[in-house]
Amino acid sequence: MAPDTGSKTTEFTISLPATSANLGPAFDAAALAMNLALRVRATRAKQYSIDATGHDPEICGALENHLIVKTYQDVLAGEKKPAPALRLGIHNGFPIGKGLGSSAAARLAGIALAVRFGHLRWNSARIVGEASKREHHPDNAAACWMGGVTVARMFGEADAHVARFVPKGQWPLMLAIPQEPLSTEKARSVLPPEYSRADAVTNIQNSMLLLAALFQGDQKLFSSSLEDRIHQPYRAELCPLLPALETLDPEDGILGVALSGAGPSVLMFLNPKSATEKTKARIEALLKSRGLKAELVLTSIARRGGEASFQRKAR
Repeated sequence: MAPDTGSKTTEFTISLPATSANLGPAFDAAALAMNLALRVRATRAKQYSIDATGHDPEICGALENHLIVKTYQDVLAGEKKPAPALRLGIHNGFPIGKGLGSSAAARLAGIALAVRFGHLRWNSARIVGEASKREHHPDNAAACWMGGVTVARMFGEADAHVARFVPKGQWPLMLAIPQEPLSTEKARSVLPPEYSRADAVTNIQNSMLLLAALFQGDQKLFSSSLEDRIHQPYRAELCPLLPALETLDPEDGILGVALSGAGPSVLMFLNPKSATEKTKARIEALLKSRGLKAELVLTSIARRGGEASFQRKAR
């Protein structure tokens, strides 16, 4: 059922998590939500304005071509409804253009604002489908809206079929985030137009084992199923953190390593039995020895996504 979107709304706040898509072999199919958030507060106003804090405030605070505002206006224009001007307060808890799902979070924020202030009777399936259509793939959008780990595919132009679960056990995460961003377009440009049957079969096998390992809480199975042959080998040159960090193993406190989305950030699954500070020190030493720099951010899988925030505010 669609949330109540009554006309008395004067202020609306939504929190949307960062996401990491692909998870190694599950290319364009799976993603997880992380406990880093984009928070947007909106009120009606006579003219648009934005107060931005957190990461990339110069991007988040610039009205021209603002992804949240543009999505909000486009959705309401498509529904032939007016788009009242808004005063936005944005706190961005994760960097833009680093493979952490920033565009999916921004688009979902814009769609949520359109549903709220345009009084649209959209349910979550419609919201995820609209974001997926605009993203051209549903993985980040599904995880951002629903939280946990999601597997998704497009069915038709704007209909996303999504399965969601919360992994069993503890799965602490660490992100290695480089200074320079990487556009998704550039990351996709290095992928080959065709793959061998052997590579395709290996990825299908590994992605299914990977999801089973998360669902069952099987860390040993997880560590052996992260091999990818579809995108990471081709993006490694653009994302030098990946081949460096892939040399880490469980003895270093790392269960597995994967590009976060299209990169350049790298997602590391930590051994929950290892001391986090020691693991971080090993990672820092390795990067220093390779002449690489990255911000290391400790996080975890977010159980809730934007959907929970949206529904809570709708009551």
